[in-house]
Formats: sequence, C-alpha cells, structure tokens
Amino acid sequence: MTGAAMTPEKCISNASLVVALLLAATGAAAQGQTSRQEIKAKSPQIAAAVSAADAALTPGEMAIAERVHVGVLPCELGQSVTITPDTKSPGYFDVSAKGKKYRMFPVETSTGAVRLEDKKAGAVWIQVANKSMLMNQKAGQRLADDCMSPAQAAVAQALAKTPGRSFMDAPEAAASAPAASQPAASAPATR
Repeated sequence: MTGAAMTPEKCISNASLVVALLLAATGAAAQGQTSRQEIKAKSPQIAAAVSAADAALTPGEMAIAERVHVGVLPCELGQSVTITPDTKSPGYFDVSAKGKKYRMFPVETSTGAVRLEDKKAGAVWIQVANKSMLMNQKAGQRLADDCMSPAQAAVAQALAKTPGRSFMDAPEAAASAPAASQPAASAPATR
C-alpha cells in the first residue's frame, strides 16, 4: 500500500469507494448483474481510483506538509538534500540525496517534529527547528545529517548564542521572588 497510514475511518471510506466504483464501472447498480469480463475490463480505472483514494492525506498530514522546508538544503560533510513539492499530489515530496530519490509523504508525530516517509524504500526525513536529517531505516543509517534551510540556520545560530535550559539544570528559584509576596506563616497558638 502506498500513501499515508490507514486509519479505520479511511479503510471504511476506501472500501465504500471501491464498492461504489465497481457498481458504477460495471453498471451493476442498473442491471443488477455483472459479468467477470466487464469487471476485468474496468479494473484499470478502478485500480487508479483506489490508488488515488489511498494517496489522499488527512488534514493533519496536510498541515505538516505546509511546514516542510523545500529547496536545496546543505548538510554536513559537503552533502545536500533536495526537497521538491509534488505539484500533482499536494502534500507529497520528492526528496533526493546521494544520487537516490524518494517519494515521501508526511506522517503525524507525537513530538511535533516534521516527519516524511517513503515506506517502500525505508527512508525517513526528520525536521526539527534547528536541523534535519535523512535516514534509511531499513539499513539503520543516516544518509545526511545536520541539514539546514536558511530558517533552521537562523534558529541554530540563536541557540548557539543563547542555549536553552537543560532538563538537568536546577529549576529557576521561586525564592528569587520577594519574601513579602509569600504568605506569612501563622505562629503556633500558646495557652
């Protein structure tokens, strides 16, 4: 299967589409009967329609696609990755590096990072605020690392000048607030 991950809703929608296409293509709805020969003759159109339905992206995936940095992105060791949006299939991208081409689509993540995948080739593009990388999951290796668009390079420079807080750092002291703003402890009662 090509395209984005299938949700139960998308599977039901695609199954309904296939049944409707079969009925429409063969005229079975009007005739009440269909021969195998008729179905076989119409199967290329049906297959194309099913493939198009599988390739459709969800609104969340389309939102991710809008955040993808495109163009030629320079990477470490003099490499580069070229990302080109597919004009015929919105949300899909052609990604090329090291003489290889991948057709990728966005995948939703729990971290908010931009993730593009080519499941067939096993390639994954990960994009965060300050850099991106291309990986081959099947081989378990990075194909290109530290790739940056101009926007990512600006974020990387800002982080170099003012690094963010580490989770290992002590929390900012609440004690730095004036003592007067803290509620006064009541004195123990004496009898």
